[in-house]
Amino acid sequence: MRKIFLAVAMILPVIGIYGEAEIDFSQISSPILFEGDHKFAYRDPAVTRHEGTFYLYFTLSENAEDGGYYNMTAYSKSRDLVHWTYPRIFTPRDRRLNYSSPGNVIRWGDRWILCLQTYPTPNRERFGDSTSRIWIMRSADLENWSEPEPLMVKGPAAANEDMGRMIDPYLIEDILHPGTWWCFYKQNGVSLSKSHDLKEWTYVGRRDAGENVTVIRDRGEYVMFHSPRNGIGVKRSKNLSDWGDDLQTLTLGQEDWPWAQGRLTAATVIDLRADPAAGKCIMFFHGSTKEGLAKQPAHGCASLGVAWSDDLVEWSWPGKK
Repeated sequence: MRKIFLAVAMILPVIGIYGEAEIDFSQISSPILFEGDHKFAYRDPAVTRHEGTFYLYFTLSENAEDGGYYNMTAYSKSRDLVHWTYPRIFTPRDRRLNYSSPGNVIRWGDRWILCLQTYPTPNRERFGDSTSRIWIMRSADLENWSEPEPLMVKGPAAANEDMGRMIDPYLIEDILHPGTWWCFYKQNGVSLSKSHDLKEWTYVGRRDAGENVTVIRDRGEYVMFHSPRNGIGVKRSKNLSDWGDDLQTLTLGQEDWPWAQGRLTAATVIDLRADPAAGKCIMFFHGSTKEGLAKQPAHGCASLGVAWSDDLVEWSWPGKK
């Protein structure tokens, strides 16, 4: 990991001189933002932009010598999508927890809230065990985070041990019912719960979708990006509850990307079309190599990638043919 980021670390002093300058997408020379290898993998991006700075959160997976791995949650900052700070890890290196898969960041009162999962592999399991659960952390500055708090999305009467395995949370406010928040999470497809205070939740039910759900608003509708077996599925809804079949399955440049030909997945999208410095929707995702998945199916030498769009239908990326 040190070699991968040496060049980035050397240019850090110049970051910050750009102010609110327009983002020049032509300066992004590669679709890969953080490149994985046999030791480290970068997965499950979540992003927010505040005062001209992108805060990119992601799973940092570390392969261990005993054949297991550690999942940690890290973040990096950028003002131009070209120069990124060295990743900072802010969750424990502990297989009994494996905090990972940040979903998104929301504003709640005078604090930011990040949702994420635990993905325990205490006995070197390939995938997180049945105690995988979803959580939130709080921050005043998007960099220093509180201790995690469990999301009791099955309701106050449900015991933690009875909630079942759940991963990949995502929070969104209902525009038709301000003050009502929905949580999407991976369980039996995608499951949905809603709350007015992020503490007491009402379980709504399940819908057909893959993992790593992101939901944004567009033209009076909601757009869901989710992860089927490969690619990025796209659905639309009027009300957050009723979702039809996929309208698209995006694979971007996977055919030409050896680093993503094992699987391309876990997209998150931030809509900055109204921001004059960006003017586009920006997608962050990860891709895994075939060889990496054969050795470690949970993360497969994953790398973080980027693409962008004016309309959420046609997407561009560096080097697109």
